[in-house]
Amino acid sequence: MARSALPLTEVLVVAACWQAEPGAEAVIHRAIEAAAEMADADAGEAELAVMLTDDRGIRTLNQNWRGIDKATNVLSFPALQPTGPAGPDDAPPMLGDIAIAYETARQEADEEARPFDHHLSHLAVHGFLHLIGYDHENDADAEAMESLEREILAQLGIPDPYTDRDPYADRERVD
Repeated sequence: MARSALPLTEVLVVAACWQAEPGAEAVIHRAIEAAAEMADADAGEAELAVMLTDDRGIRTLNQNWRGIDKATNVLSFPALQPTGPAGPDDAPPMLGDIAIAYETARQEADEEARPFDHHLSHLAVHGFLHLIGYDHENDADAEAMESLEREILAQLGIPDPYTDRDPYADRERVD
């Protein structure tokens, strides 16, 4: 597979709790790069920001943008794309933003007995796939997204995060 151009990813740490995970930024870059290489999307030279926040910060985002007054693990905000032709002085295209909450992510990793860096990789991949158009609003879309997540995570040497889920239970989505 030919190496495609990778998106420029900026990781912003806005909550002190992330100091407990000094390798988080490298984990996120590795996960986003793997997702960009494996997903069939034109993400090269585009920019995205990943904000590492806490439950309070993500709860505010969730309330303001989705009307849901609770913390969650990851939120994605795809950028609106310009409609006109690109000019030579235009900034690189923006994919959007991803926010990840430390306390929720940590609690989920602990409850599932998964290494935190594996769960963080999964959340970054999941958020990235949302930015490039994947969703899980119905079972078919969820299966397509989860299948690609599994492939990307396997490429990173991370076991399938969905293996313990009861296939007959209501789908428990990442976000």
